Amino acid sequence: MARPREFCIDQALFKALNVFWRHGFEGASLTDLTEAMGITRPSLYAAYGNKEELFRKALDLYDETYMGFTQEALKKPTARAVAESLLMGFAEAATAVGHPPGCLGTNSVLVCSEASEPIREELMRRRASLEATLRRRFEKAKAAGELPPESHPGDLARFIMTTVHGMSIQAAGGVTRQSLLRVADMALKAWPD
Repeated sequence: MARPREFCIDQALFKALNVFWRHGFEGASLTDLTEAMGITRPSLYAAYGNKEELFRKALDLYDETYMGFTQEALKKPTARAVAESLLMGFAEAATAVGHPPGCLGTNSVLVCSEASEPIREELMRRRASLEATLRRRFEKAKAAGELPPESHPGDLARFIMTTVHGMSIQAAGGVTRQSLLRVADMALKAWPD
C-alpha cells in the first residue's frame, strides 16, 4: 500500500514556481527545487514526473495566477483598450511585490541551452499563442473599421508583445513599475489612429 503524501502538492508547486521564476528553468537545480518545496527527489518525481513536467505545471499555475489579466484585456471593447490593458497589466505583473520581478517565461527562455530545447519550444509556443490571439483580435477590429485600412494586425500584435517582453526583461533587471508604465504610455502613442 502506498504511503500518503506528507506535503501539499499545490503549496509545493507554488514554491517551485518561485524557484523557476527566480532562476529560470536551467538555473533551478533539483536541489534548489526540493529544498524550497520541502520534499525529497523521489517525492518530486512521484508527484510531478520530472523537472520538465514540474516546470510545465508551474507555467500553467503562473498563467492561471499571474497572467489572468491577459484574458480580461482581450475582452476590452476596443483594440486600443486591449493594447493598453496588456501593456499596463504586464508592467504591473512584472513588478508586483511578493514574487520575483519580470516574467517567468521570459526569464526562463533567455537562458535555455540546446539541452533544454523542449522547454524553449514550449515557451515559444505559449508566447506565439498569445500573439496569435492578439492578432485575431486586431483583425476583427480592423474589419469593424476600428483600425485604419493600412494597419497591419500582425505587426500591431508583434509590437505589443515585443514591448511587453522587453518590459519584463527590464523589470527583471530592477526597473521600477513607474518607469515601465511610462514605456507603456510611449508605446500607446504609436497606436494607429
